[in-house]
Amino acid sequence: MRVAIDYRPALRERSGVGEYTHQLVKAMLAAFPPGRSDGELQLSIFSSSWKDRLAPSAELAGARAIDRRIPVRLLNFAWHRWEWPPVEWLARERFDVTHSLHPLLMPSTQAAQVVTIHDLNFLSHPERTSAEVRRDYPALARVHANRADRVIVVSAFTRGEVERLLGVPGDRIAVCPPGTPGWTARQQAPKQGYILFFGTLEPRKNVGGLLDAYERVIAREGTPEGVELVLAGKATDSARPWLDRMARPPLQGRVRHIGYVEADQRQALYEGARLLVQPSFEEGFGLPVLEAMSLGVPVVAARRGSLPELVGDAGALVDPEHPDEIATAIERVLADDHYAAACAARGIARARDFSWERTAHLVVDVYRQAIDRHARRRH
Repeated sequence: MRVAIDYRPALRERSGVGEYTHQLVKAMLAAFPPGRSDGELQLSIFSSSWKDRLAPSAELAGARAIDRRIPVRLLNFAWHRWEWPPVEWLARERFDVTHSLHPLLMPSTQAAQVVTIHDLNFLSHPERTSAEVRRDYPALARVHANRADRVIVVSAFTRGEVERLLGVPGDRIAVCPPGTPGWTARQQAPKQGYILFFGTLEPRKNVGGLLDAYERVIAREGTPEGVELVLAGKATDSARPWLDRMARPPLQGRVRHIGYVEADQRQALYEGARLLVQPSFEEGFGLPVLEAMSLGVPVVAARRGSLPELVGDAGALVDPEHPDEIATAIERVLADDHYAAACAARGIARARDFSWERTAHLVVDVYRQAIDRHARRRH
């Protein structure tokens, strides 16, 4: 089975989609190593950029790298609007499956086509998006998803949204959630730890609501002296008002933005936290929540999107529209050691249900189904 997967989301700073892309490729190579007698999977990873190159990596050994010096915006415009050039032309080889990790297809002359849809926030709130996502996704996602031989989603919530908003039949949608990083759960929470938010600083993540909640915690003296709020993640243009606010009292000196965190530094970041707060208005999955739970970090998460499905009874679920509710949940985790420990234990148990090895097998099964459907359509 010859598969071309669009690796571009993981080429630079790996956010949620980029991390999913990288870990999926890594897991498929481990589960279906090159040289197997059955030749089950021959994986090619495709990348294009004018400046950034697809660097060799031991984690990606065994995958054929296809790296083209084509500006991302130019190729995306041609792919999204003209459906040209086909990936076979760029790679100079044929494929059985092409897999796009965003909602729009990789153009192909003969291969079965698979797309992964992480969320549909760009449809419900286009004002929270920008650039190509705002220009192309709302206009084209429905057509592309219905043309795909199979659609992968990362949660049952997103599956329902794809059925409802894009009209894709449920029997062509497969839930393939992320896995945990394989970290060993920490023995105990740090006494001097911080409150952690981990994600891109963008409107969908409700950073403003989190700052409102933290101000209430400070005002009510609900946080011990020195328990700061740490925001980890890349700041978008829309983050400027939040960053300015953090530089003024009462948040000055209490909230710290540390920017993008490299993959090899993330475990230490989680381990230093008393709790993780994820107050997003919508998540297609919520990878930081899963990563935190796998280490035994208590979680306060929004009662929205996929987060209730992921967290279950392993953390506090709050209304992201109500900062007082977020503040109360934060205060309880900080003040009640027994409650925090119970959340941590349930989170560790719940995280065991997720593994990248399982995800790899699910995705390869989807590839087989896509090939079968594509063959039936052609004949």
